[in-house]
Amino acid sequence: MRTTRLNPPTVATPLGSYSHAVRVETGGAVWIHVSGQLAFDADGRLVGASDTRAQSEQVFENLRLILEANGASFADVVKIGTFVTTLDDLEAMREVRLRYLPSDPPASTTVQVTRLVVPEAVIEVDVVAVVPA
Repeated sequence: MRTTRLNPPTVATPLGSYSHAVRVETGGAVWIHVSGQLAFDADGRLVGASDTRAQSEQVFENLRLILEANGASFADVVKIGTFVTTLDDLEAMREVRLRYLPSDPPASTTVQVTRLVVPEAVIEVDVVAVVPA
């Protein structure tokens, strides 16, 4: 088994001590665990303070870039976890999410939390993808 940490230059540098993604290569498969993404642009600025739709757009774009840097796409995602600070704007997040996820959706969890690590952030999403080795 081989493990590789990855922080692609196409997304903001992680705040603190974590990696954007960890690749785990085992036998015939590569598992890609992507850390929860907030709506930071490539320069580390939060996009769309308190705006669920704008933040969802940036979050899913960050996820796409990280997956692509690992040779994967949303079609390879097997699990998605979504954390939102309010369920009132869930439809806006779902509309964005549907544009990125394939018609055969992965396992999913969505939970409401009181706040995220950045006070103006309203959504955080993590994914797990699997691709052939």
